[in-house]
Amino acid sequence: MAAAALAKRYAVGRIRLRPDLEASEPLGELRGRPATVTASDGVHLYAEVDGREDAPLTVVFCHGYTLNLDSWHYQRRDLRDSYRLVLWDQRSHGRSPRIPTEDSSIDRLGEDLAEIIETLVPGPCVLVGHSMGGMTIMALADRHPEWFGDRIKGVALISTSPGRLGEISLGLPALVAKAVHLVTPSAVSILRRGGTLVDKSRQVGNDVAFLALRHLGFADSRNVSPTLVDFVESMIRSTPFEVIAEFYPALVSHDKMNALGVLNGVCTAIMVGDEDWLTPVEHSREMAKALPEARFTEVPGSSHLVQLERPTAVNDALRDLLKRAAADGGAEAGGTGASGDGVAADG
Repeated sequence: MAAAALAKRYAVGRIRLRPDLEASEPLGELRGRPATVTASDGVHLYAEVDGREDAPLTVVFCHGYTLNLDSWHYQRRDLRDSYRLVLWDQRSHGRSPRIPTEDSSIDRLGEDLAEIIETLVPGPCVLVGHSMGGMTIMALADRHPEWFGDRIKGVALISTSPGRLGEISLGLPALVAKAVHLVTPSAVSILRRGGTLVDKSRQVGNDVAFLALRHLGFADSRNVSPTLVDFVESMIRSTPFEVIAEFYPALVSHDKMNALGVLNGVCTAIMVGDEDWLTPVEHSREMAKALPEARFTEVPGSSHLVQLERPTAVNDALRDLLKRAAADGGAEAGGTGASGDGVAADG
């Protein structure tokens, strides 16, 4: 055990000695005007309004599972000078308070998004969702299809899925993946009962978490910035295990393929890393097939956290979407556009 601990510390130490291009990046430090939005069930959701108040379009960012609004750091940094931005923490994530509730469903998140839009968006908007945030947008489309095309001018679905996540391989052989899916729900349920103890162990296991996230969360694990890995790991670690366990069944049972048709009425962009094993490329291709007018961007050399790993490619596709949505809504685009067709690479 001691030898393993020393080897782990040695490996992490060597990684941290390498040049780190993101060392001076103020990750998680960008702030906007704080706002509190009360959901229909009384839950208080934390949000921030940033960027140009006079912009013709508002961009609403919906973060993914175990993350928070700071996961949009590079998008906020690069778009705040041209657009009005709304970023929010999904219930029990980030700065939104931990609420002991059994309603940790994707449909509930869709209703929360509706409240965010009603309260903080005065005019036309574009919705951007990563992973669970993309599912949140699909749930909104299922509940409020009349908003799309009128109030909502565009949608970006990043590293997400319309459903069947319980069938993905997780990068494992088929039989092993099937076994993992069979035992995971029970294991999560058991660990949830000891959530406080699990959280304490997570606090002391930073080196292990660092190495695991570096390899599982990023495609280019050898060159990814240690500062960026630490940033993501801190977001995940700050999410209580009970919250992780409560939302897990919702993700596995999520099925909103039928709601995708609503998005045919708006400008849509679909983005995914070519090495994403959590929401595989095939799921994004399936969405692109269901939405033939959508612009599909498969980002090479990136995994599930594509908006952090290859922000230039994601931001170029977002600018293209925003330019199209502004033109569709009769508003003047706030930023310079770049083509989002086909395969994009980070610059």
